[in-house]
Amino acid sequence: MSLESDIDDLWQRKQSGLTAADATDEHLDVLDEFLAALEAGDVRAAEKSGGEWEANEWVKQGILLNFGLRETVAREYGGVDYHDVLPLRETADLNERGTRNTPDGTAIRRGAYLGEDCIMMSPSFVNIGAHVGDGTLIDSCDTVGSCAQIGENVKLGANTLIGGVLEPVEDAPVIVEDGVSLGAGCRVTSGFVVGENSVVGENTLLTPRIPVYDLVEEEVVYGELPPERRAFQRFVESSVSDHEMIEGGAFKPAVVATHIEDETLEATEREDALRE
Repeated sequence: MSLESDIDDLWQRKQSGLTAADATDEHLDVLDEFLAALEAGDVRAAEKSGGEWEANEWVKQGILLNFGLRETVAREYGGVDYHDVLPLRETADLNERGTRNTPDGTAIRRGAYLGEDCIMMSPSFVNIGAHVGDGTLIDSCDTVGSCAQIGENVKLGANTLIGGVLEPVEDAPVIVEDGVSLGAGCRVTSGFVVGENSVVGENTLLTPRIPVYDLVEEEVVYGELPPERRAFQRFVESSVSDHEMIEGGAFKPAVVATHIEDETLEATEREDALRE
């Protein structure tokens, strides 16, 4: 049987009442093999097909099984005691790929993949199912949520949050495509797709509930930032802007997307040079 069919079989058993107390060594061996495949980059929670990102439902099911069919136990890492169903992952393979994580505060959960020549600064966290491409920087105080798909040569500015999603299993996670630069304090949530080679200003919130005013194509889009855009947060008039209780008017968040300007690209190139 293939790993996918093994996970599907376990999923059906779980739906029929299989619990962590009932799970056998054989069941746990399948889950361990699945986590190893995630960490090697052999399977992913979402992939691009026909120009659109689609969730691999069986992979998300496998991740959920690792929580549903394992007992919470006492663990220790770096002198810190904690209780969880999964340990943090081993990191010897990162050195083989030329990837480095700084001490005292970088945590990578089992089932997460980091590619070659990545940098992970303290403190930061990469959750289960996340896939981080080659040459990507995860800066201080960053979180990469469950199943998030981060492309190659991406820069996550300090204090950036990439949201995670496990359920429902058919929903695609947050996607940050190749070459994206997210400024400090950005938030990307709820399956939002950041198009390749875009540059996003600091403290920008990207979520499907907030409109993106794309001035390049002269349209308003939701749930995605088109490729090759310079984007930044702005506030637009709210429907309750003239309410007598709100002195000075009410505003709601929006994102403005324009052409990437030459000076924006030059600034990111200078930052690249500093990190080499």
